[in-house]
Amino acid sequence: MTGHDDSDSFDDGWDMSAALVDGVWVDRSPRRPVVEPQARREAAVMPWLAPLLPLPVPVPRIVSEEPLVLRHAYLPGLACPGDSAAHGQAVGRFLRALHSVDPDEAVRHGARDGAASYAEAKGVRDRMAHDVLPLLPRSVRDDGAALLERMAVPPPDPRLVHGDLGPQHILVLGEEVTGVIDWGDCCVGDPALDLAWTRYGAGPAFAAALEASYSPSEALLARGRDWHLLGPWHEVLYGLDTDQPSYVESGLGGVTTRLAAASSHHDTA
Repeated sequence: MTGHDDSDSFDDGWDMSAALVDGVWVDRSPRRPVVEPQARREAAVMPWLAPLLPLPVPVPRIVSEEPLVLRHAYLPGLACPGDSAAHGQAVGRFLRALHSVDPDEAVRHGARDGAASYAEAKGVRDRMAHDVLPLLPRSVRDDGAALLERMAVPPPDPRLVHGDLGPQHILVLGEEVTGVIDWGDCCVGDPALDLAWTRYGAGPAFAAALEASYSPSEALLARGRDWHLLGPWHEVLYGLDTDQPSYVESGLGGVTTRLAAASSHHDTA
């Protein structure tokens, strides 16, 4: 088993704290009690899911109940810079496999089902409308309201998704993708969510290679773009929930920048 290298990326998340143990294991614990159910779902579904995927993923087991601690083998790698066609191609193949998994079978193995995922997403959007939308500059507030309205339409074909597929959760060494981590948000939901960063946040070479190997429909790409626009809204909510104004400020900046850019692109298209 390969141990931790000082050049590897190792970081905590918003929901789970993480610690390296003996250079070869990662112990993760929920930061808040509300996160415990998703941690338990992760421990239930990943042993079944891992063999179905073409890239390495953590396979956690519960090693402590009080406090709850999940342990899995350390996966080496740096956060994906999003500029490599080879990485994009590998992630595109990975997403094709993930989104081809039988969603009903995934639920039977512990994944959160589509109805629960949609109800939770609706609750988050309602909070965004109430708590985030009024904080936006007037110049983008109508665009923000329209985005929330579009995202209220349920996905036509819910699939098993990673749910938080950003650069910190895709590990790479050289031109190889060495792992996809942090599966706490995995659920049956909108497959376009996994395209938010991989298609619209990554660089052009990565995004083009991902699109070529994944072959998404135009409708799926449009929803992926909207999920990308929605991303910084979560940062605002996190800042509000944890009383960290810096996250509120940076999140609002991200929301404004993305909505303004999308509006400008639409006007010139």
